[in-house]
Amino acid sequence: MNLDLQSKRALVCGSTQGIGRAVARQLAILGADVILLARDEMVLQQVVKELYNDGKQKHSWICADFNKPDEVSEKVKKEISLRGTIHILVNNTGGPKAGPILNAQVDEFRSAFEVHLVCNHLITIACLEGMKTSHYGRIINIISTSVKQPLKGLGVSNTIRAAVANWAKTLAGETARFGITVNNVLPGATNTARLTQIIEDKARKSGKSFNEAAREMINEIPANRFGEAEEIANAVAFLATPAAGYITGINLPVDGGRTGSL
Repeated sequence: MNLDLQSKRALVCGSTQGIGRAVARQLAILGADVILLARDEMVLQQVVKELYNDGKQKHSWICADFNKPDEVSEKVKKEISLRGTIHILVNNTGGPKAGPILNAQVDEFRSAFEVHLVCNHLITIACLEGMKTSHYGRIINIISTSVKQPLKGLGVSNTIRAAVANWAKTLAGETARFGITVNNVLPGATNTARLTQIIEDKARKSGKSFNEAAREMINEIPANRFGEAEEIANAVAFLATPAAGYITGINLPVDGGRTGSL
């Protein structure tokens, strides 16, 4: 099984914390030159130093804010112009704030659409020509199990994640002939700052303790535990390798069996 990513360049969005950070680490271990993309320059500088490096790998970073899609696009284009093809693109960013869909403001949908779908699209378009030329491309979108089964209390997120999933499925059909795969990884409840925020919100609204709210969530997971960011990263890393070249257009839940559909 070919899991070697030497000579491949990978751009990982939202890579200074949580799942994105774990993905960047795993791709570096497999040999890729990793480009981190996030908005906190100091943390970017710190994380890039933590990545595995065999002495030949050249890791770097891009500081950009997903609330400014045009800026993100231009900085990615500049990176490609200066340093060459990006073979692996991991689209990932923090989810919209929680809340019932009936309480959502129109601007929340607009903002989430830009941060998630528009930024994904602009970055992907910037990377596609190089992927086509090298006949190797892996576009992996980290979204949510809500694309299979909407999650209570995440109205805006459920809506936008589904849009990204359908964008990705359409893109997969148009790029497969170039040796480019497009897949979605759907994390379940994973030990990250985002999960802590969700549990705190549930506890506050229900009048329960943090541990009680957490246990209620765990009881819905057949594996009887939350996932770890590294477990999501392992799935992403496999899809990025040559071994996964005939897998495209899928939604892959990594959720301990929680999702109630195939």
